[in-house]
Amino acid sequence: MDREQEEMQFVGLFGIFKESYKIIISWRKIFTQITLTLILPLTFIFLAHLEISNSLFVDIEHTEYEKRFTRPGTKRYTNLSNTLSSEWITFWLFKVAYFTALLILSLLSTAAVVYTIASIYTGRKLTFKNVMSVVPKVWKRLMATFVYMFLAFLVYNLLGAFVLLICFMILPDNTFGAFLANVLLVIYVMGFVYMTVIWQLASVVSVLESVYGMKAMTKSMDLIKGNRGIAISIFFLLNMSFILIQILFESLVMEGSLLDAWKRVGFGVLYFILLLTLFLFGLVIQTILYLVCKSYHHENIDKEDLSNHLESYLGDYEPLNGKDVQLQQYHV
Repeated sequence: MDREQEEMQFVGLFGIFKESYKIIISWRKIFTQITLTLILPLTFIFLAHLEISNSLFVDIEHTEYEKRFTRPGTKRYTNLSNTLSSEWITFWLFKVAYFTALLILSLLSTAAVVYTIASIYTGRKLTFKNVMSVVPKVWKRLMATFVYMFLAFLVYNLLGAFVLLICFMILPDNTFGAFLANVLLVIYVMGFVYMTVIWQLASVVSVLESVYGMKAMTKSMDLIKGNRGIAISIFFLLNMSFILIQILFESLVMEGSLLDAWKRVGFGVLYFILLLTLFLFGLVIQTILYLVCKSYHHENIDKEDLSNHLESYLGDYEPLNGKDVQLQQYHV
């Protein structure tokens, strides 16, 4: 990386994008290997899920439509009911399998990219074999952080739904009531976005520091102070790009009946590459954001200590705990 850590605090929104692009280009071989191994399957699963989910849901709608115009109590009605139940079970089993695969590949990709950038930052010898050997160990820490964030989102959404339900019951059914409901909805969305940003930064903290889970979330909240605007702007830019790609894929590839087959294939390949690139850039960007936040709070990262921390994932180095340090100082 071209910049020293002290200079990272002055890197703005577009500077983070520029740094991310430069590091990917400079180390394109290792990032290409990571992309082909982890991010490519992640992208394929996501786009395939859109197509398969749409197909399954079309079948469900068709069966429900036929059932609606079939007399209850007949054999055909019973068969349609059984078919509909089977289709819904298939749909939800597919969703569970999809989200499980998506979670695993997302965490593995995060572990690989964050570890790679940290190794580049510390000047460590970096090979794809080392990265892939470390990924399963880092994945466990990321999973612990994910579980805590999932529970936090669950509680937040339940509280949000409860508050909105109460407000809809007590608010007057007029313009003023609708205005207050929209204000509450905006506040809820803002909180959801903030928690998502915290989660993304906590994932980096879980890899590069000795904390994970709840402590990583707390550390992430401290780091984001002073850079909330940049972090939220990055969130919206990446997610708006993601939504745009998804909408174009669904309209031109999945539902592009007016286009010939070759054009649909061409658009499919184009959006696949765009989404692949977006996933990679998103992971690199959140790691660069972590370095910017650390520099902003003047929390200098000792490259030797970080290198030793990364080495511990390989099993070749065991960092000293507090007791060991005290004993060493006592003997001195």
